[in-house]
Amino acid sequence: MRFLPFGRRAFSDLSEREILALAISAEEDDGRIYATYAERLEADYPASAAVFREMEREEDGHRRTLIAEHERRFGPTIPLIRREHVADYVSRRPVWLVENLGLEQIRAEAERMEDAAARFYEAAAARTSDAGTRRLLGDLAAAERGHQTRAGELEQAHLSEGARADEATASRRQLILTLIQPGLAGLMDGSVSTLAPIFATAFATRDPATTLTVGLAAAIGAGISMGFTEAAHDDGKLSGRGSPIKRGLATGLMTTLGGLGHALPYLISEFWTATIVAFVVVFIELWAIVWIQNRFMETPILRATTQVIIGGALVLAAGILIGGG
Repeated sequence: MRFLPFGRRAFSDLSEREILALAISAEEDDGRIYATYAERLEADYPASAAVFREMEREEDGHRRTLIAEHERRFGPTIPLIRREHVADYVSRRPVWLVENLGLEQIRAEAERMEDAAARFYEAAAARTSDAGTRRLLGDLAAAERGHQTRAGELEQAHLSEGARADEATASRRQLILTLIQPGLAGLMDGSVSTLAPIFATAFATRDPATTLTVGLAAAIGAGISMGFTEAAHDDGKLSGRGSPIKRGLATGLMTTLGGLGHALPYLISEFWTATIVAFVVVFIELWAIVWIQNRFMETPILRATTQVIIGGALVLAAGILIGGG
């Protein structure tokens, strides 16, 4: 018998009783995970939640069958052995990470769980000498392998075309609220608000190195400030805007990116060459904002152009006038 680091055992060293006990606890865990998925999806994706409720019931059926087999062979007392006690057994994500998973990621995680469970039952069946236990484990492996088909059947039963359309709409709305909208706000702030200090410095000093230093400080400082502000002012529970960490990262990174876009051209040592490149980058940034507003926020192209291009041009002109004066 080998005891691995942290007191864990190798799967190959488990007895048949311990293998059954591990299978029972694994089915209990998976059932709870599916129940958590269902609870997480209930409000926005009720049809998909119903699918996971059904999968939870199937895992409970497997657990009951395994307990009956353990009682037949070894009696009613089941040893306490869990996934984390076995070194080479596949792990599961901590349940609190579910809050940060979207619908498609949850479905992909469920598929990964079923595949891992099937491989476990196949390996367990190969280690078992009792014919009844071997048959049961083989049947469970086949059931887990067939769960992808079963999941499709459940989706057909619970997900009508209307439900699918509603869930697609809700998923797109959540994407916009959690990532697109905060990222767009960050890109607008980083691209527009840093124009004045960067170009004021450029035209006041005519020194690309100094302009680059100011630009980096402005972009990174604005990114940190915007990211923390977005994450701290709304936890997303009442507004439905999703994870504050995701929103904060989206805002902070896009703010920094927007500022860096027209600061990095000043890596070029010749002032006018760097400035012309920076003007081109500013033009691209502003039109990118217009496109995102029109594509995801459904803002009419003329209004988006007026708001962004004219606003950005005014800020840019202010910076040049202040620095040049």
